Amino acid sequence: MNAWRTFLPKVAEYAGLRNHVQQGHGNVSRLGPQLRFRTLLEDEIIEETLKHHSFRAAEKWLQEVCWRRYWKGWLEMRPQVWTHWRRRVKQLGHELAPEVLKRAEAVAAGESGVPCMDRIARELIQTGYLHNHARMWWASFWIHVECLPWELGADVFFRYLLDADPASNTLSWRWVAGLQTPGKTYLVRLSNLQKYGTVYLDASDTGNERLEDGRVTACKVREEISLERSPLTAYPTDAPPTAGPVGLWLHVDDLSPEIGPLSGIQPASIAACISDGVFRETYGLSDQRVASLHVALEEGLNRASAHYGCEAISIRTDDPAEGLCAWAEAQGLAEIVALAPMVGPVHDLLPRLRSKLELLGVRLTLVRRPSDALAFSFATTGFFPFWEKMSRHLQSIT
Repeated sequence: MNAWRTFLPKVAEYAGLRNHVQQGHGNVSRLGPQLRFRTLLEDEIIEETLKHHSFRAAEKWLQEVCWRRYWKGWLEMRPQVWTHWRRRVKQLGHELAPEVLKRAEAVAAGESGVPCMDRIARELIQTGYLHNHARMWWASFWIHVECLPWELGADVFFRYLLDADPASNTLSWRWVAGLQTPGKTYLVRLSNLQKYGTVYLDASDTGNERLEDGRVTACKVREEISLERSPLTAYPTDAPPTAGPVGLWLHVDDLSPEIGPLSGIQPASIAACISDGVFRETYGLSDQRVASLHVALEEGLNRASAHYGCEAISIRTDDPAEGLCAWAEAQGLAEIVALAPMVGPVHDLLPRLRSKLELLGVRLTLVRRPSDALAFSFATTGFFPFWEKMSRHLQSIT
């Protein structure tokens, strides 16, 4: 929250400065991890922004805050995009020629021979953070200069970025590749780095000439799946009446249940699953990223315990479904309640978890934030039609 309060006065300057990459990244908020785990809510940021700035002055900032919700809503209606990406990451590791995989490893490690791109890669590995402009440059370099599969590049970001979000990460890489907006690719240009990213350039560099204007051309990427839209899952937006002991499940898609529709429930127990096996073996997350997940979950448990006045348990397990079922049995729960997870790793757990809980006679009730339900309903096509509806809504609530 301190980082947000420090940045709040800079919101009016954000539109003019946000594209410039600086040492320390003072032009941007660095709130990605808080928004990813929802230790700070978009609703809180929007409300405080509009208290201190006019909509017109803050519009570019508000657009960027809402991008994550747009991506999430878009993916909620097309979950096959996430499933296909995860499948392709595994397949490519077996299908690609050894020399291609070796090159991909070198580029990911910051050993491509293009100095400015290698500095970006090393910053990612060392800090778990990249400015959005640097993310775009490097993704374009991976796809359109190195001609490597976008799926593996997205996996690099997913393993290292502390704010890696299933929707934002997957769909942003698809956008750079020219899949998200068919026919429109993002091409890295040296002149763009010279204008906005001089921190990554040095006069003595050789190798950056591969990025000179006019040399980078779009690598044709084929769409492999249908983008047919499914209806949004109809979750309740209010806490339902409960019967019997209730447990509150905390997960990394939303760690602020004490704010919103679940704020008034009375759980007998609270639990979160922390699975290093899933983090490391299934998704290959970096040590730094795993550590950040542990910190976020523990902080969420502490806040929830203080708000609800009951114990909060950290379940260490290699099988989150089994861990949650064991917790439900030990606590004698009749129902587990949680904020609905988005399409991604937590959501992938739901079918198996539901099945196991049904065998125990325990209900699983998922609730969606009303503001998410509204925003997601706007995300049927591109961002600008989404923003037209979203901006009208935001101006109506000021």
